[in-house]
This record gives sequence, structure tokens and C-alpha cells, in this order.
Amino acid sequence: MDETEELRAWLVALRTPGLGPGGLREALAAAGGHIDAVPAWLRRRAAALDEGAAAWLDAPDEARLAGDLAWLAEPGHRLLRCTEADFPPLLETIPQPPAALFVAGDAGLLLHPQVAIVGARSASPAGLEHARRFARTLALAGFTVTSGMADGIDGAAHEAALEAGAATIAVVGTGPDRVYPRKHHALAQRIAAHGALVSEFPPGTAARADHFPRRNRLISGLALGTVVVEAGLQSGSLITARLAGEQGREVFALPGSIANPLARGCHRLIRDGARLVEEPAEVIEALAPAARALGAELAERLARPDAPAPPRDGGWCDDADYRRLLDALGHDPATLDELAQRSGLAAAALSSMLLMLELEGRVAGLPGNRYQCLPG
Repeated sequence: MDETEELRAWLVALRTPGLGPGGLREALAAAGGHIDAVPAWLRRRAAALDEGAAAWLDAPDEARLAGDLAWLAEPGHRLLRCTEADFPPLLETIPQPPAALFVAGDAGLLLHPQVAIVGARSASPAGLEHARRFARTLALAGFTVTSGMADGIDGAAHEAALEAGAATIAVVGTGPDRVYPRKHHALAQRIAAHGALVSEFPPGTAARADHFPRRNRLISGLALGTVVVEAGLQSGSLITARLAGEQGREVFALPGSIANPLARGCHRLIRDGARLVEEPAEVIEALAPAARALGAELAERLARPDAPAPPRDGGWCDDADYRRLLDALGHDPATLDELAQRSGLAAAALSSMLLMLELEGRVAGLPGNRYQCLPG
């Protein structure tokens, strides 16, 4: 099966009515990891499926699938599958992990240590400044700032990370080709160009209220910790914080004035056990050990036999794929797409190899999804 056929098979499965990520993972496991065998396995369990599933599997909407494939064919677009070596390991540990993610931008960023910054859409000026300050400091400390591209705190955190020359990740509750809210169209373009825009939903999916709690579990699941800046008692940010706690992640909350209704959600989190923080340095200190552990885990994960790994003796020049990648990098910064064209290596392999080289101090990740060799 070539790459296009495999992508089509994944898209058919992802769009099967009523299946969901859990059902797809179960079907994939039962089919021995072969995505092309999933439809046959599902048909044998037709009684347990949504009534529209069998009809879809027998006659999927080819126009819709063609649109999905066209989106994936664009530079910087990818379907990151749970069967791939560079699928984020932190997502494997959460309840209801996704089966695949649509990514616009640098999918390799999903492996980097992340901090989620979330909060009220109708944030106060002070709350927006706190979000910017935390995002800027965390980004400069080496953490990737992750949020949901909503109004208020989310948008401020993304913008501050970008202004600091760092990457940022937006997990959205629409298809990867939609922007919600519409006012963030320019922000979405900047995030895709200098970070990653991530969605569990296929292209063309409109915003729906039930999509955002699903999106929130990915924001908290990708991150080592979640910082809540401002939140009312009914804020969706409290859902993200609750999910972070259930996923075994750190939860941080900024205190505020007892007269500010947007501080009440944070105060409730603190009463329930979240860490009270006033400075970004407190978050950095708390998460630094987890970030180091994640780096070690990723190095081990990506060094397994089915992933591109460096020679054990460190002899980079003796490994053909790594030599091709280093030759393709040259002396000037290059994007992932440029490296794929120059080296002939697949984007998934390149993401894994570049992360290994970063961990070894041979390559630096730069703003704009670019990479550059380091001296030595």
C-alpha cells in the first residue's frame, strides 16, 4: 500500500460515523495494526456500530476524501497517526487518546516539553498581561506554549510566544482548515508558519459546542502542566484543569482579587489542590524534572528498531540517513519541507531524526519551523 492509499484508508476510518478514536484504536489493534484491514473487521461488528457506519464503509463520500487528501498534500500539512514513532507519547497515557491528529506546521513540536496556558475569553487587562508574561518567560526558558486559540487568555499566550521568537501550538475544536473565532485568522496563519495548528477533526469540520471539551483533553494531555490565568466558576478552562489533574499533570493557578469574578475559578482550583503561582519561574522549577524525563523517554522511544535512530557509538557520519539529513541541512537554516525535498526522506522520519539531533546538541530548532546545524 503506498502512502496515498494508506492515508485514504485512515481518512475512511476517521470519518466512519460513531466509531471515534477509541473504536478506531480497538479496530486497529484487532486488525494487527493494518489500517486497510479495519473496514472488514468493522463490518463483522456491524451490530455494534452507528447505523450509518456500514453505509459509509460500503460507499464513502469520495469528494470529501479527495478534499481531505488535497489538504494533506499541501506543504506543512500532515496526518500524524498513533502508529508512527513520533506520535506524542504523552497522549498515549490519557483517557480516550486520539487515533490521529491533523497538523498544519511543525508536527515535531508536539514532542517538545509543553506548558498549557488557558483562561477566560473575556479576560481583564491584568489577566492578559499575566498571560503574556508567563508565555514569554516560559517560551524563552525552552517550553513550547500550548493553548486553544480562543479569545482572551489563549490568544494572548500564543501572541506572546510568537513575539518572543518561539514556537507555539494551538489545539482547535474545528477542522484544521477552519478558524474559530474568525478574528484569529491572521493568528492562525502565524501559528501554522511558526509552530503547529492541531486538530482531531478532519478538514471542513465546523465549530460545535461539544468539540471544545474534547479539544481541551488534548491541550492538557500534550502539556506537562497547565497554567490557569483567569477563570470564572463556569469557565471551560476549569474543564481543562480538571482533565490535567485526571491525566496526572501539574495544575497551576494564579490568584486574584476576591472582588474579581474571574479569579473565583482559580481560587477554587487552589482550594482543590492546584499550585498557587505568582511568577513563571515557579512553573519552570516545578516542571524542569518532568521536561528532562520526557527528553530521555523520547530519546529511548525514537531509538527503537522501527524508528530512525543514530548509531549507538555516536558515529553520525557512518549512518546513511543521518548523513543525508546533515548534508541537506548545510550551513543555512532550512524548513522541514525543504529538508524533505533535499534529502528524499519522509517528513515523519525527518521529525524523529531532527529531535534526536536536537537532543544530542547537533541541531537547533529556529523560529519559523526551521532547523540549523550547530558547530562541532
